[in-house]
Amino acid sequence: MNAPSVLHIEDLRVAYRGAGACVLDALALDLAYGDIGCIVGASGCGKTTLLRAIAGFVPIDRGLIAIDGATVATPSSSVPPERRGIGLVFQDYALFPHLRVEDNVGFGLRNGDAAARRARVREMLDLVGLAAYARKYPHELSGGQQQRVALARALAPAPKLLLMDEPFSNLDVDLRARLGAEVRQILKASGTSAILVTHDQQEAFAIADRVGVMNHGRLEQWDRPYELYHRPASRFVADFIGEGVFLPAKVVNAQRVAIELGELKGDIPLPCDARGCDVCGKGCHVDVLLRPDDVVHDDASPMTAEVVRKVFRGGDFVYTLRLDSGREVLALVPSHHDHAIGERIGIRLDADHVVTFLADDAASRASAPS
Repeated sequence: MNAPSVLHIEDLRVAYRGAGACVLDALALDLAYGDIGCIVGASGCGKTTLLRAIAGFVPIDRGLIAIDGATVATPSSSVPPERRGIGLVFQDYALFPHLRVEDNVGFGLRNGDAAARRARVREMLDLVGLAAYARKYPHELSGGQQQRVALARALAPAPKLLLMDEPFSNLDVDLRARLGAEVRQILKASGTSAILVTHDQQEAFAIADRVGVMNHGRLEQWDRPYELYHRPASRFVADFIGEGVFLPAKVVNAQRVAIELGELKGDIPLPCDARGCDVCGKGCHVDVLLRPDDVVHDDASPMTAEVVRKVFRGGDFVYTLRLDSGREVLALVPSHHDHAIGERIGIRLDADHVVTFLADDAASRASAPS
């Protein structure tokens, strides 16, 4: 380990016993003390298996897992879950219905005398804003309040690492967003490091310091949310994170690529490789990722595109626009620009981050600007 990490995972492999199917493979990550990490990916990609391996509920076949500098799992040894110094928050909260809120929060406290335990429970309820509900039962609380009780219970023993498996999946959209912000604030206030598993990208971006994108058991990228969106490490990450489309492009030089909408300039990590081209202006063919915020609606622009679909999101529209070639791009447009389907509107490029990948197929390369 180069730098101190509360969680260090190295070359992790997990396979189903008997079936031989690999669930996690060559997975590595480090989570700094006090950071919140989030794992996103499609259903079945291995997110929950990773969390269960960290917790000690499934054995590993290769690599190691270390928590707070101590190795807790190798193929030949495993520290029991209760001795790993972790806290757990589940989807269904797992509160005891017959216990009051204060007793639920204090259930896992074993150290200290009764007065110290009561003080710790009060501290945790204050932290999650539920001090006034100490004598209530779980059924007397809302879903969001129950989730905060579950969080307080997990934090009460002061775990080295908190693990949360889809903790907001049972809540409505508005409550999820609000509670996500609250949970981040609570974790930061307590200095708790955490790993969250979710399928909701916006939830991950709102809560986490680091986000990992998983694909069929492999971690494609582990990075800051900003980097994932603007500097995806692979085509899969570029396609999975946020909204966007790929347009065929031709390399002009080391700083420029030409697409149907014009030339883009930037610090371009050009993927010229075994296809026999250099970064020398000889016409390498690539695909360029365009996000909705890269295409600006501009009535004064001579370049136009046809509105074929639109999604109203309150403060803005996301327009799907058809170019003259028949290809489509997305544009983020303020909501007071309410254009009709079939209308042509002026557009221009405004891309600060140029992200390119090898052209996906011969047809894409053939349709790149000449």
